[in-house]
Amino acid sequence: MESIQRGFAFFKQSWQMALADHDLIKPSILAMIAGFLVTLVMLVPMGITGLVLGDSRIGQGLLGILGLVLVFLQYMVGYIFSAMTIELIYAFLTEGDGRMDKAWNVVRRDFWDIASLAAVSLLVHMLKSFLEGRRGGRGGNAIFGALAGWLAATLGVLWSETTFLVLPVMVIEDVSLKDGLQRVFKIVKDNLLLVGVSTVGVGFVTGLIGFLLGATGIALGIGVGLGIVSISGGATIGIVSGVSLGVLIASVFIIIATLIGTYTTTAYHTCLYLWARNVESARQGSGGISGQLGQPVPAPAPLAAVL
Repeated sequence: MESIQRGFAFFKQSWQMALADHDLIKPSILAMIAGFLVTLVMLVPMGITGLVLGDSRIGQGLLGILGLVLVFLQYMVGYIFSAMTIELIYAFLTEGDGRMDKAWNVVRRDFWDIASLAAVSLLVHMLKSFLEGRRGGRGGNAIFGALAGWLAATLGVLWSETTFLVLPVMVIEDVSLKDGLQRVFKIVKDNLLLVGVSTVGVGFVTGLIGFLLGATGIALGIGVGLGIVSISGGATIGIVSGVSLGVLIASVFIIIATLIGTYTTTAYHTCLYLWARNVESARQGSGGISGQLGQPVPAPAPLAAVL
């Protein structure tokens, strides 16, 4: 229960930052727009391939390749705008103001590092999909399938958490993916992230808020859609209008839920890394003690307020 209370407290603190500086939330909004446009553009060649080549081996192969390209581009979009959010939050905490022009400069500076992270994430995605495809079966295959399913789930969770931590390292420290991963592993090995998800239940809170908003949007969408269809007496225009408006209402709520989750999670891991870095610096400057003269090292303001 305490973890959940801390999660809600951090949620409040992170959005107070966004209200104080509206630039902090802009990349998350841009990420959703860009992700939608990328998907829309990629659907054109995928649709043409499906229509022209159908279920042929060449057609299926091309669709598979185009699907992987779409996944890679979605990773790129997510990481680019997450990197911008990290830079804006870091600037806000250290300088009192996050600037979009500086955030764009960071993206240009780290573009190839971000691309390398997206490429590795694509490989992890392919491995995870391969393992998930091995689930099921009977007898000995059932045991192998269960193991494959567990490995796929574990791999997904571990890599997701790794990317949340490595991006702040790459952006704030201006290092490559390789060096960023080494920093993350060192921080985890040295137990500098004990506060983690077990202490501050940000993941639970964002998941709960996302579920409630999504469920509310879907319920309202269905209600409004069925109402319009009922009023129209089942006329074609009423069905089209009802379905369209229902989908629109549900989509708005889902978009808001995604925005909240993306920004809050990025803010949390940025603050978490900054705290770990402060603890590490204090240890190095005090002969290995947790902080100077044994005093606790303060966390960044949004995190400190809930601890």
